[in-house]
Amino acid sequence: MGDKKRRPVRAIAAGTALVIALTSATVADAADAEPVPYLPKPTGRYAVGTTSLYLKDTSRPDPWVPSVPYRELMVTLFYPAEHGGGPTARYLTPAESTALLEPEGIEGIPPDVLSTTRTNAIQDARPVGRPHGMPLVVLSPGYTKPRATLSALAEDLASHGYGVAVVGHTYENSGTSFPDGHFTGCASCEVPHDEAFWAKLARGRAADVSFVLDELTGPHPAWRGAGLIDRTRIAMGGHSVGGGSATTALATDSRIRAGFDIDGGTDVPLTEELPRPFLFLGKYPPGATYPRCSDPSWEPDWQWLTGWKRWLQVEGAQHASFTDIGLFSDQFGLDFGADVSSARVQAITRAYVGAFLDQSLRGIPRPLLEQPSADYPEVVFCR
Repeated sequence: MGDKKRRPVRAIAAGTALVIALTSATVADAADAEPVPYLPKPTGRYAVGTTSLYLKDTSRPDPWVPSVPYRELMVTLFYPAEHGGGPTARYLTPAESTALLEPEGIEGIPPDVLSTTRTNAIQDARPVGRPHGMPLVVLSPGYTKPRATLSALAEDLASHGYGVAVVGHTYENSGTSFPDGHFTGCASCEVPHDEAFWAKLARGRAADVSFVLDELTGPHPAWRGAGLIDRTRIAMGGHSVGGGSATTALATDSRIRAGFDIDGGTDVPLTEELPRPFLFLGKYPPGATYPRCSDPSWEPDWQWLTGWKRWLQVEGAQHASFTDIGLFSDQFGLDFGADVSSARVQAITRAYVGAFLDQSLRGIPRPLLEQPSADYPEVVFCR
């Protein structure tokens, strides 16, 4: 899971599990596939709104394209909203979907298929809540993955009253469409993926997260609903390298009160105590040859995490099972090697991440986090 010898394979192959599964499928499989991908319904009581923000950090050049004298980011916000009708948000633009799928030479499935995904969040719906009463969660996706691939988790958290900012890390994913029409690809994919690369990636993710917090909680916020955010209740986490950068973000930004890592190796080791709540949630895939409840990057950091902490493992899951990529693979009837459906793993992820955030940001004790549950027998308490 965190083995650096396996890391490039995980980042490029497992991180694009939908692409691999699609390319290994026959044309007949594609013809029988679900024609419209969809996200599962949120489980909370609030309607979900969403909006996208274009942010520009002029204090630093882009780390991957130094000729660009600023760091530009697209951020998708999900939030509790007024109930009512309205158009749901587009999942990916056709260009973003094509950039993700077309390079793999897929036959039988349109490369823009993910732009047709049915979502649940209403575009630009009016946010609801009391001033400074909404906890904020910042999510970071896996390497090469668009920010949209964490939408199922983000929608669900918003339906339970959280504001969620999903960061698109420019030049670190397959492609990003910007409001003015320009499109950026994966410039970082051309850089050798050595130890220094992964450490640079994690530090850059942490810097992006801090900038997004500046833009959402500063004196001139970029979002009209920013007055709802409780600046004292902020968490950060993500999937793969996005989750692996959470410890770096917490260590460098005291505004972040809690963190979680969903199946991501940590590339910048902690060197001092971090007394804030932290959750590790990982996989143990079918046929794995490494020991259960082990990760060579999590284990050193575990000693430095001196606040509340848990290390959980989902038996039978694969790396992509925790994201929308796994959901779409299941919907297309494709097998990427998991023993547990991605819909089930998504339900597990929603339950445990939601419980962790309720406990660490809202102060609500969640027994789900204290011991194994008969409702989720796939989840093993490791530490």
